[in-house]
Amino acid sequence: MQDAEEAHALAELVKNGIRIPSQPKILLELDRILARRTFDPYLVATIIAKDPGLVAMLFKTARSPVFAAGRKFGSLEQVLTVLGAKQVNSLVRAAALPLSINNQKRMALDVFWLRSGEVAHLAAMIAEDQMAACNVFPEHAYMAGIFNKCGVPVLMMRYPKYCELLNLDDANDWPSLADEDERFGVDHCTVGYLVARHWGLPDYVCRAILRSNDPPDEGLGAMITLMCILQLASHFYHRINGQPNALWDTIGSKVLEEIGIPASDEDDYFEQVSRRFLASATTDAVPSMKRVQLGF
Repeated sequence: MQDAEEAHALAELVKNGIRIPSQPKILLELDRILARRTFDPYLVATIIAKDPGLVAMLFKTARSPVFAAGRKFGSLEQVLTVLGAKQVNSLVRAAALPLSINNQKRMALDVFWLRSGEVAHLAAMIAEDQMAACNVFPEHAYMAGIFNKCGVPVLMMRYPKYCELLNLDDANDWPSLADEDERFGVDHCTVGYLVARHWGLPDYVCRAILRSNDPPDEGLGAMITLMCILQLASHFYHRINGQPNALWDTIGSKVLEEIGIPASDEDDYFEQVSRRFLASATTDAVPSMKRVQLGF
């Protein structure tokens, strides 16, 4: 989308009562500090420490082997020193988003963010494994995983019967974009893209979120690669949870080719990733692995 199109799309959402969550003030303060040439972990820690929920989320994410290589942290300042400015900027945004989207359906949103966190963690693992072929930073893959479907809870906040109207109570996959457009005049990928832009995510991350349900095509560089990482992470999430993924039969071979994994190696690679993923879950590096069927 171009800037004029984005402004029009945002205006239409507002007119229809759909609220795009604003960045917390802490993130705006953090942007100013991180824009400096010298990274000061103590100063950054004093800003993040204002929000205990954000601190807890950042600690949980940072303990992941993807980002900390098994290190244990004794203080927030130590977390920030190990991660560095770029990773902190991405991971704090990912940690802040679930805290900024909330309504009375707390349990539904808890389950939603559990799923998003697990897909994000898988995406970060894949990006780290395939860094040479993909050239996508793991923290960007993680951030994209958290923001990828955030349009779903935004629409749930506006439309209390969102799940009921789309017959999602027993669904194992995300809502149909066509059904959303027909009933609400907007889809969750477009809303997620606008949230990502509003929160200042890198352009290729925003565009990957917008296109996350599309079949991969060529010539669009890092955006397509990140989109494929998200699609493979989602597919592996389905496999870990014993859920079908009808889309994979259509896009799977192209996704694997883009990421640099031979199609014949998919099962072996899944076994490697799922084993590491489940092992990290037992150490509380990611949210606990509750096998909950989602209603969206």
